[in-house]
Amino acid sequence: MSRAEVCLGRVRRGLRVRVRDEGLRAALEARERIPGLPVLVLSQYVEESYAGELLGGGTSGIGYLLKDRVGRVEEFLDTLERVAAGGTALDPEVVAELLSRRRESPLDSLTPREREVLGLMAEGHDNATIAGTLVVTERAVHKHIGNVFLKLGLPPGDSGHRRVLAVLAYLAHAPQV
Repeated sequence: MSRAEVCLGRVRRGLRVRVRDEGLRAALEARERIPGLPVLVLSQYVEESYAGELLGGGTSGIGYLLKDRVGRVEEFLDTLERVAAGGTALDPEVVAELLSRRRESPLDSLTPREREVLGLMAEGHDNATIAGTLVVTERAVHKHIGNVFLKLGLPPGDSGHRRVLAVLAYLAHAPQV
């Protein structure tokens, strides 16, 4: 049996759908049955509890996009390739929604710029893209990321792993509904 390169899940909502979160549940189950399976979920809305569960179930090959991103074909294909390659991609609106519902957390010690950098990291951007978006140098981005790691208490080690842990910490402090 060959292994799938990526699982693409869709969340439907409406009167005819008995279980509105069936796509998220299927994605979580697929990930559980095939550990490390890259999963990209498409949804019309942010479902915080499932987003947290999806992100907490592994640190690579995970994406959560709102369906309006599918209309932007180039952006969607880039995200799909990033997730299939083991990266992480979160829709900016998902990140914003999760942030707007957060309470006191370790993230409170971050400066506004560090939060901005961490938010862009949560969307799956690399340092060069973050630098371009914020119109700063990559060295400045590297410094901000180092401060984020320090303030979140993430020990030195594999920076890719710490990046994922920082993003998970970022998302973990959004209140559950």
